[in-house]
Amino acid sequence: MRTTDGTGPTSSGVHPQAVRSLARSGLVSVAVVVAYFTLPMTVGSDAGALARLVVGLVVVGCLLTWQVREILRSPFPRARAVGALVVSVPLFLLVFATTYYLMGQAEPGHWSEPLSRLDALYFTMTVFATVGFGDITAVTADARAVVTGQMVSGLVLVGLIARVVVGAMQEGVRRRNLHDDQR
Repeated sequence: MRTTDGTGPTSSGVHPQAVRSLARSGLVSVAVVVAYFTLPMTVGSDAGALARLVVGLVVVGCLLTWQVREILRSPFPRARAVGALVVSVPLFLLVFATTYYLMGQAEPGHWSEPLSRLDALYFTMTVFATVGFGDITAVTADARAVVTGQMVSGLVLVGLIARVVVGAMQEGVRRRNLHDDQR
């Protein structure tokens, strides 16, 4: 059944509300990337960069916790789960890219070459994707410790997504189907 008032699925079976939810998540993700490249970043010390890293990871953790709750409550848990990933993964990566950029600005010797914002994001992506081309490398112990932290937390994030976010989506679908059956 096709509707035009946004209260039901279209003839393709896609609900307009689910599409709006995904579009919002995409826009948030784009806004976060634009902010990374355009907002000023003050260079401080390595300790300041590490403090920002910790705060950023706490924000990502809180965001994921909130998103899991919303997936469970949502009438469209699949769309909500995809939206959660569309926002959380780029934010997680940008937290590390920001840290690498600020560390490189505070002490250029941390890396095998000076890092621009794009270089820092590129390096973050090669670590997350476990590609490790070797063109940019962490040189100091501090930089290697942070990169090791990204490796471990990246594995945790992937496991969290696989277990918690997908599990919440499945539970949300089960609840929605149970609610639909009771009508």
